[in-house]
Amino acid sequence: MQRLELKNVNKVFGSGTNRVQALSQVNFEAKAGELTLILGPSGSGKSTLLTILGGLQQPTSGEVLINGNRFDGKRGKAADDFRLKHIGFVLQSYSLVPYLTVAEQFQLVDKVKKAGNLPPKQFDNDLNRLGITSLLDKYPGELSGGQSQRVAIARALYANPDFILADEPTAALDSARVQEVGRLLKDIAEKEEKAVVVVTHDLRLKEEADRIYQLVDGKISLEKS
Repeated sequence: MQRLELKNVNKVFGSGTNRVQALSQVNFEAKAGELTLILGPSGSGKSTLLTILGGLQQPTSGEVLINGNRFDGKRGKAADDFRLKHIGFVLQSYSLVPYLTVAEQFQLVDKVKKAGNLPPKQFDNDLNRLGITSLLDKYPGELSGGQSQRVAIARALYANPDFILADEPTAALDSARVQEVGRLLKDIAEKEEKAVVVVTHDLRLKEEADRIYQLVDGKISLEKS
């Protein structure tokens, strides 16, 4: 079973009077088949935690483990290759390429990751559930914030990763769409045996979550397991 863990993770920025403890002795676990939420207010360390989980930055101390193996020690091409094949990100910035249409965003994934992406039938189903099938010919500049968010979710799903890490994926969505996205992420976790981790302050997602953590001032606690 796929498993993503943090053990006694600390993250410090700056030094001296500018020293900020973003994360303090964080212990965390996400397992395949589960939708895990990390709830917390703005500035609580959620985005920092997510980027450490995905290897985009390193902890000051502690361990990041994937299936029991250290991930925080990976650097350079080894880390990039692992992320490409195994980790899908949904970031607040959406990270869509501005000069590519929505359809071309997915074609770009095919060029970078040449095998293992979602089969057409399954991907078409995800596009329909996210309500973006009609947007395939649009450019990012023609999309609303909510539409861009849903395209970013679809792009992460298309690469068919083992782990999906999402940073506020429902922030720009109305309640009906939040429920649909929540159910989709839950279904992906359960039916496709993926570990889905969402950092958010959106309490509307709690109903779908299997495991819930609270993160406040860099300190984490388990609310539901």
